[in-house]
Amino acid sequence: MTADNMFARKPAGNTPVLKDWGVNSEYGVLRDVLLGPPDNFHWLPTSSLSKATLRRGYEFDRALALNQHREMVQAYEDAGIKVHFLEADENLPYQVFARDSNFMTHYGAVVTQMAQWWRRGEYAPVIRFYQDLGIPIYDMVTAGSFEGGDFDVIEPGCVLIGYGGERTQEQSARQVGQWFEKEDWEVKIIDFDEFYVHIDLMVCMVAEKLAAVCLETTDAQVVRWLKDKNIEIIPVSFEDTMALGCNVMALGNDAVISTAQSQDLNQQLRARGFTVYDPDVSQFTLGGGGVHCMAQPLRRDPV
Repeated sequence: MTADNMFARKPAGNTPVLKDWGVNSEYGVLRDVLLGPPDNFHWLPTSSLSKATLRRGYEFDRALALNQHREMVQAYEDAGIKVHFLEADENLPYQVFARDSNFMTHYGAVVTQMAQWWRRGEYAPVIRFYQDLGIPIYDMVTAGSFEGGDFDVIEPGCVLIGYGGERTQEQSARQVGQWFEKEDWEVKIIDFDEFYVHIDLMVCMVAEKLAAVCLETTDAQVVRWLKDKNIEIIPVSFEDTMALGCNVMALGNDAVISTAQSQDLNQQLRARGFTVYDPDVSQFTLGGGGVHCMAQPLRRDPV
């Protein structure tokens, strides 16, 4: 592969849609998912969340983390989803959060630009993974740091892009936004306080026209924008949101992977008839990421 044909993105738009891979929503039936390896994970001061964990003197339990990760993998497998893994690299302790280093579209994968030095090398196993499976790479972010948790697909052809200024920067958010505007997507870009890390900590689609949202932290204009699209909102409290309780993974067919700690949201979803898988992933949420952060959908049924 040469530099001339490494990327699938057409500069003027009209990039061909993939036939065998890709996603056009966050809630189509999930068939294949990419997870990061937990082998080398340990807590680092990556965000307000993990900094609080370290400041409070909690002790990381590696054996427990590995068991919790296996429980999460089992939830995907029980739901009939094929699980793929990034190659483990001992120099990449946070590659378990596979959402950040890339994001998938129905045009191909986007390789992002990690902000913190201990994560910058994550692009390498990501590129190898997509090349080994023959999945096209749509493009790579170059304007600044951008992390996949800030690319929040609301519905087909519509994306919410967030930036806090540290993990994702405005110039890179606008670079990515311009790419998708040329593909005729509706793009809404919003800034937020870096304290909240990524936009998917506050807004997650759980089904068509249904979103879990922290109303206490999400900008009012975003809430109005969602409601104008007739998207029903399930409110998630500030306390639960800061424990990654809003950061859930939709599986399609009214099923989600949540967490054991997100009891209120789990109860609300079950009352609506959802199947809720709720593994305990506390060793990872204390490190700054939830189940949505840990998973990159590779193939969903189009909606």
